[in-house]
Amino acid sequence: MLSKILPALRGLMAENGVLPRLIKTDTADGAPVITITDDCDDILTALRQQVPAQARCVTITGKGTWAAEAAPASGGRAAGKIAVVTGAAQGFGFEIAEDLTRQGAWVALADINAEGVRAAAEKINSACDREASIGVAVNVADSASLKQAFAQVAETFGGLDLLVANAGVLRAGSVKTIAEKDIDFVTAVNYKGYFLSVQAAAPIMALQHQAAPGTWFDIIQINSKSGLVGSNKNGAYAGSKFGGIGLTQSFALELVEDGIKVNSICPGNFYDGPLWSDPEKGLFRQYLDSGKVPGAKTFADVKRFYESKVPMCRGCTTPDVMKAVYYLMEQQYETGQAVPVTGGQVMLA
Repeated sequence: MLSKILPALRGLMAENGVLPRLIKTDTADGAPVITITDDCDDILTALRQQVPAQARCVTITGKGTWAAEAAPASGGRAAGKIAVVTGAAQGFGFEIAEDLTRQGAWVALADINAEGVRAAAEKINSACDREASIGVAVNVADSASLKQAFAQVAETFGGLDLLVANAGVLRAGSVKTIAEKDIDFVTAVNYKGYFLSVQAAAPIMALQHQAAPGTWFDIIQINSKSGLVGSNKNGAYAGSKFGGIGLTQSFALELVEDGIKVNSICPGNFYDGPLWSDPEKGLFRQYLDSGKVPGAKTFADVKRFYESKVPMCRGCTTPDVMKAVYYLMEQQYETGQAVPVTGGQVMLA
C-alpha cells in the first residue's frame, strides 16, 4: 500500500512540474495527518481530499511521517531524479548508475547479484559523499521479484522518474548447435526481463502523472547494435534485442498517455566491461571458442577484428552512452526511438 501512496503523494507535492524525493522522518510537528485504509481503491482522490495545498510534510496514520526533499544543491543533468538501473552490479549498469548520481539523481542499483549490487551502491555513496543510492536484489525474469524491488524503491525514495533497463546476457552460438537452454536464458533476461521491468515501473510513473499532469518520465532500454542489424552466429542475442525494440515502440504508443517516454539506446561493443572481457564467460572467450572470428587465436585477435569494423576504430564507452541517456531524458519530443551509439558501425537510413 505504501508503495502506491508515496508516488501519488509525491505527485501532489510537485512544484513547477518538479517532483521531490520523499524521505521518512521522525519530525512531525505541524504535519497534517492523513488516513488511507487498506481497502481504499482510489488513493489519489483520498490524498487530494486530505493533503493541504503546499504541504511539504505529511503523517500517514500507521505508516509514519514523510517529508519532501529537494534535489541536491550541486545540480546536474539528472538533479532530483529517482532512477532504477537494472543489471547494475558491474559493467555498463554500474557506470550508468554512477554517472546518474554524479549528475544529482537518487539511484536504485538492481541486480540478481544481491551482495555485489549492495557493495556497488556503497561504493557510489562513498564516492559522492551522500546517501545517493541503494542496492536492490532482483531477478528481472521474475515478476514477483520485480514487484518487490520496485516497491522497495518507492518506499525508499518516494517514487520513480527513470528506468534504465540495462540487464542483459549473451550466449553466442550457431543456430545449428546452440543449446535450447541458452536460447531460453537469453530470451528470459533480454526480452521477457525488459517487458516485466516496464510492467513493474510504469504503474508508479502513471500514478505520479495522474497526481501531477504535465509531468514526464522516462524508460530507456540499453539495447545493442545487434538490435538493429543481424549478428552472425549470435541469433539468440540479436533476436532478443530486435524484439526489445519492438517492445520499445509498442510501449511508447501505449504509455505516452501516462506521461512516459520509452526509447532504446543501441551501443556498439563495450570491450572493457565483463560482458566482453570476463576470461571465462565473456564474449572474447565465447567468440574465440565458437570460431566466429576466422583465424583468431587470442582475445586480442578478436578485439582487433571487431574494432576494424568501426569507422571510429574503437569500442563504445559509458560516456558515449550517457550522452544519449541525457539527450533522451531532456528531449521532450522523442519517444519510440532506437538511438545508435556505434561509432558509425551501424548507420540508419
